[in-house]
Amino acid sequence: MKKNNFFSGFLYGSLFLFAFYSCNNDTTSDNTTSVPDAVDSVKQTVDSSVASIDTLTKEVKEEKPKEEPKEEVAKEKPKKEAEPKEAPKPKKTPYVVQLPSTPPPTPDPSGLISVIGVGDMMLGTNYPSANYLPANGGKDLLKDVQNTLWNADVTFGNLEGTILDSGGKVKRCSNPDLCYAFRSPESYVQHFVDAGFDVLSIANNHTGDFGAEGRKKTKEVLDNAGIKYAGLAGSDEYSVFEKNGIKYGFAAFAPNSGTCDIRNISKAKQIVSTLEGMCDIVIVSFHGGAEGKKHQHTPCTTEKYVGENRGNVCKFAHGVIDAGADIVFGHGPHVTRAMELYNDRFIIYSLGNFCTYGRFNLRDAAGIAPILKVYVNSDGSFSHGEITPIYQAKTHGPKIDSRNRAIKKLQELTRSDFPESGLDIYDDGTVMKR
Repeated sequence: MKKNNFFSGFLYGSLFLFAFYSCNNDTTSDNTTSVPDAVDSVKQTVDSSVASIDTLTKEVKEEKPKEEPKEEVAKEKPKKEAEPKEAPKPKKTPYVVQLPSTPPPTPDPSGLISVIGVGDMMLGTNYPSANYLPANGGKDLLKDVQNTLWNADVTFGNLEGTILDSGGKVKRCSNPDLCYAFRSPESYVQHFVDAGFDVLSIANNHTGDFGAEGRKKTKEVLDNAGIKYAGLAGSDEYSVFEKNGIKYGFAAFAPNSGTCDIRNISKAKQIVSTLEGMCDIVIVSFHGGAEGKKHQHTPCTTEKYVGENRGNVCKFAHGVIDAGADIVFGHGPHVTRAMELYNDRFIIYSLGNFCTYGRFNLRDAAGIAPILKVYVNSDGSFSHGEITPIYQAKTHGPKIDSRNRAIKKLQELTRSDFPESGLDIYDDGTVMKR
């Protein structure tokens, strides 16, 4: 190195002069040293000093890499402690986008009203055998989602089957392989109460599983529990109830015998129009559309399944909103279907299987579903929503799904089926108007 050569040259010269001077001027020492000897001695000393300097320099160079981990730690530390950057605002796009962050909603100054909707529920059946009933009297089926269900002004679900301890005239089925009859013990109504349900649909293909006696007892048990219901033609076409100063109207429809007919849209609009005239918020549910994972898309045409006309669910939903409905909850396909915003009112075309113990197919798409919380303004217009994804299996009721499969499925289906829906669905489950 240039710095070492300069230093050694300087040291050689200085010590040579010192040695020469010492040899010629030292009068106190008895020993005499010749100049050549002194120079050799000085040279050895300088060589030794230079060698020491070279060694020290080499050691310093070799030790430098040991400091690098300290520099890496210093670089990593700020990353862990740094505050997260504010997420970019969602881009305006003509289709539903998958976005990781959630912008804050803009609430109506008069306050928001929240309504939770879930899909099909059958908590166990004692027919044809009590072996189809869950353990512990069914008390554990809804425990993992109970707090979520309570967190709304109104909570809704679709009741599949009857609530009846025994008896009733079981329905006749032309094809037993495609026909099931559900009869849950009367004590099970307490599970709906404990989970915070306010209103249930009894318009579906299982409400008549045990004839007139089954329907009568189901309504009696629900009345005693304080849970509202609707969906039977001519007797229970709608329900009106009040909570926290808000008056709600509820109507339910299906393509099945004895129910308010989803295919008779003019009659459905009359019922909804009546509710709109007397209520602040009108909620409509329907049981319609073809069933199974092959029918996750919403075709917006008349759907037929096993020879039965299951209605045109898009035409129906748009019709009842035109008549005054504010929220439309669909169910029946046993899988999740897309969402849509129509005239600033919210629709989901199927909420899937929510809590269906024992006798339902829960494989693949049939085992995942959303808990959907819809926020509306005081006039019923949509503000925003929240999706809580759940999954269930043969041995347990709904559990929160950390894999968010229902959210992902709703993103996919809504983007595909209703690209102009006016909704953005975020990865955390938030639903916002575009």
